[in-house]
Amino acid sequence: MCLKSLCQSTTMDPMAAYLLLRGMKTLHLRVRKQCKNAMILAKYLLTIEMVEEVYYPGLETHPHHDIAKRQMKDFGGMLSFSVKGGVDTVRDLLPKLQFAHRAANLGAVETTVGPARTTSHVECTPEERAAMGIPEGLIRVSCGIEDIEDIIADFDQAFKHVKTALKV
Repeated sequence: MCLKSLCQSTTMDPMAAYLLLRGMKTLHLRVRKQCKNAMILAKYLLTIEMVEEVYYPGLETHPHHDIAKRQMKDFGGMLSFSVKGGVDTVRDLLPKLQFAHRAANLGAVETTVGPARTTSHVECTPEERAAMGIPEGLIRVSCGIEDIEDIIADFDQAFKHVKTALKV
């Protein structure tokens, strides 16, 4: 790469700069809403029979809750949970979600979900994931800023579908 190209590639175009500045003005509001939604969704998931475990540092059941409580004001917009039935349940559950979008990327303003085995840890073997404590039925969730009632209703209808389909 020539020096001229290198210098040009480090400069942000005016529209991108404008959008970045505009977005920074409401970042604190969006993050606060994502954190609130994550806590509510995590508590909801604890009530679902098909959910084996919920991983969210804001829950008192999380093994590192005390550390998170000392270090954090809020507990973040990310959580994960594992489902009974592993991969088969994940394959049936995620396509039934209508508001939470399946995506490999996380951190958008809309709620996104993705199984760790085919996104963040796709290059690991099942044995490697197991050694790291990552169950095959693990679903990662990045909470967005939607009305949490809509997201919970979405998960609820998806879980009901899976329960009926699997006759659990």
